[in-house]
Amino acid sequence: MEGYFKNKKVLIIGGTGTIGQSLLNTILQDGPDVVRIFSRDEHKQFEMQQQMRHQSNIRFLIGDVRDYERVRRAMQDIDYVFHVAAMKHVPSCEYNPFEAVQTNIIGTQNVIQASLDCGVKKTVFTSTDKAISPTNTYGASKLMAERLIAAAQYYGSAGKTIFAAVRFGNVMGSRGSVIPLFERQIIEKSRITITDRNMSRFMMTLKQATELTIEALMKAQGGEIFVLKMPVIRLQDLAECVVQEVAKRIGINPHSIAMDEIGLRPGEKMYEELMTQEEAAHALEFNRMFLIPNSFVGQRLYLHANPAKVKSYSSHNDSAISKTQVSEILADNNLIKTSINSKEWTSV
Repeated sequence: MEGYFKNKKVLIIGGTGTIGQSLLNTILQDGPDVVRIFSRDEHKQFEMQQQMRHQSNIRFLIGDVRDYERVRRAMQDIDYVFHVAAMKHVPSCEYNPFEAVQTNIIGTQNVIQASLDCGVKKTVFTSTDKAISPTNTYGASKLMAERLIAAAQYYGSAGKTIFAAVRFGNVMGSRGSVIPLFERQIIEKSRITITDRNMSRFMMTLKQATELTIEALMKAQGGEIFVLKMPVIRLQDLAECVVQEVAKRIGINPHSIAMDEIGLRPGEKMYEELMTQEEAAHALEFNRMFLIPNSFVGQRLYLHANPAKVKSYSSHNDSAISKTQVSEILADNNLIKTSINSKEWTSV
């Protein structure tokens, strides 16, 4: 990444979220001219302003991705755009489906149109594995947004903007992640709730998600979907590892923590897919990601890429990592926030 953002102007839409903040911290190390943080979360912006008060090249813009004119004004003179704003909680999207449509679909179209109108160099949209064979409103809205991003490359061909999407799974420790929920339940209730012990998910750390999103921006030539490689983790293994670590820190017997299965929530899936077999048939593989090219914009050359294996990349078919590996991920990335020898909850 060294030098890629130097003296450049970057806009992070949804910049007060977990991914947005991590992108900001990483990009600032590369000497950008300015990074604009665009979000509707006034309180989060205030907190970020306090944390970043010594940084003179950050601008904080209040606005909603649903408001095209506000998005367009925020994008004036911008080189690179990261679109990470979304409604992403499955139950909220199920109960408020048109709100998800307005943010995830219409909001994405606003970002596309503003990028074209303002002559942005590259715009990257962050998607989800739930967009594959979707069974819920959230996944379906993200699938539609992916299609809009891919289509923007050929219907917007008169412009100079390069569009791409990045597809990844659950980011461990992010806002809404199950890990801080488990911690809170252990400390407050001495029991945790899980949907199903056999459920599996593709998971990655915040650092991985950030680095690979930036790598996708750098590799993008137009209309691609980058699919980030992630380990499969069984929900029961993750829950047991969190119980073990939190119990050790607060000095209780881990066997005293009950585990209640509550069943799938509306729209929730037992397993997730990263890439369908049909997508894999023409996908390319890099060391840390797959690339699904845009079939409407012609052949392009990607260095160090090989054809991907033609199969369905599912958390049901791929082997889950061991509990030892899960514990190592939790420890190496400081994902357990509970204070040692204390029952005081430390906010994440």
